[in-house]
Amino acid sequence: MSAAGSTARAFRVHGLVQGVGFRYWAHHQARALGLRGTVRNCRDGTVEIEFAGPQHAVEEMCRRLQIGPPAADIRKLEELPPPQQLPESFVIGF
Repeated sequence: MSAAGSTARAFRVHGLVQGVGFRYWAHHQARALGLRGTVRNCRDGTVEIEFAGPQHAVEEMCRRLQIGPPAADIRKLEELPPPQQLPESFVIGF
């Protein structure tokens, strides 16, 4: 990211992550951390998430993604190339 002190990350989340409120949980977590980005379900049953913000908040979101919401079963976080553009807030994609 170009802003000083800001960083961006993107992941494909594998496991039981659809039908368990993952996108809404991620939205809540990201907003609480002051991040901007997107989260969306993929056709293959995974979830893609991209986010950016202050380094400490991005690192905390990465930690939280490893656990996920209570009903989820996170099997793997596959890191993707960092996003080049993100919305000004955090949004749920459909």
